[in-house]
Amino acid sequence: MIRKSYPLSSRRGLVAGAALVVAAGLGFAAAKLTTPKSAPPEASAEAEKPASAALQLDTSRIAASGVKVEPVSVGGLASEIMAQATVAAEPGGQAVLTARAAGAISRITKRLGDPVRAGEVLALVESREASQIAAARSTAAAKAELARKVYARERRLYEQKVSPRQDMETAQAELASAEAEARAANAAVGAADVSRDGRYVMVVSPIGGRITATTASLGAFVQPETELFRVADPAKIQVEAAVTAADAQRVQPGDAAVVETGSGGTRVAVVRSVTPSLSPETRSATVVLALKSGGGGALTPGQTVRARISAQRTTSGGIIVPEEAAQTVEGRDAVFVRTPKGFRVQPVTLGARSGGRVQVLAGLKPGDAVATRNAFLLKAELGKGAEDEE
Repeated sequence: MIRKSYPLSSRRGLVAGAALVVAAGLGFAAAKLTTPKSAPPEASAEAEKPASAALQLDTSRIAASGVKVEPVSVGGLASEIMAQATVAAEPGGQAVLTARAAGAISRITKRLGDPVRAGEVLALVESREASQIAAARSTAAAKAELARKVYARERRLYEQKVSPRQDMETAQAELASAEAEARAANAAVGAADVSRDGRYVMVVSPIGGRITATTASLGAFVQPETELFRVADPAKIQVEAAVTAADAQRVQPGDAAVVETGSGGTRVAVVRSVTPSLSPETRSATVVLALKSGGGGALTPGQTVRARISAQRTTSGGIIVPEEAAQTVEGRDAVFVRTPKGFRVQPVTLGARSGGRVQVLAGLKPGDAVATRNAFLLKAELGKGAEDEE
């Protein structure tokens, strides 16, 4: 076998080439072992999906910030009726106290703004009519007592066969007449609120509440039915909203409503009744709203408010919230939904806007409680938290 010889320079080139091939192979293997495997498409999508941001705020901090929270319900912009309204006392929530007889005011026990209990005496009016009414009651009571004794005696004599039946029946009729006079006299005393000694006419409040107006002056002489006090129960109020004839046809008892005050507070209400006719002066119908208990602060009779009535007769296509409830968070429309620990950012899809309200087409469900007034403060707090984390 003949061996073929190569020059020394050629052999050195072959050795260097082989070394390069081996090094390249080792590098490729090392790179393959150290390169991480690519994540599945599903895992990548989950990693890119942002987590819902949250704010941890206790009830005291929320109240201090002035953030208002309202529950949302299904509705439509066309279904909401905006109307100016006035807070009024219920028929049984206000009383006008008058003098039941002419006389001079001799005592005043309550002043403007004082609390009053039902049946409490607010003033005393010294009156001659009061003494006459009391005297009539005493006379009627004495006649009734005498007639009662006469009838008892005549009945006993009749049973003993001493007097005829006619005398007993006459005594019985006189007793019935005397008792009727006594009842009338007692009714007159009660109607005039005459005191026990028969000297005064008492001014008594039929309801509990507070004195909202008074014209009584000590020593002043007043005529019968002169208004002296006005008492109102702050818990027995209603809201009367003025709506057009067209809107009145869409409203029915049971429709939900929200009452907004000038300071930004809200009260949940429900439609109790709608007047069947229009006011001759304003050419509008009156919708009476009954307030639900809790939240929003106290309302005062005579206060002017705004009412949002959700008419159920209109087909709705989403949830309606105030425009200030919708905020832009990381380039997306979102609202802040109340949670037990604070709020969470809920992305939403918004629709049409009208009258300071915006329609939420997706992202919320009926019953969710969202931040409405001062919701921008939560957005600022969220941004502050993100900066602290960085």
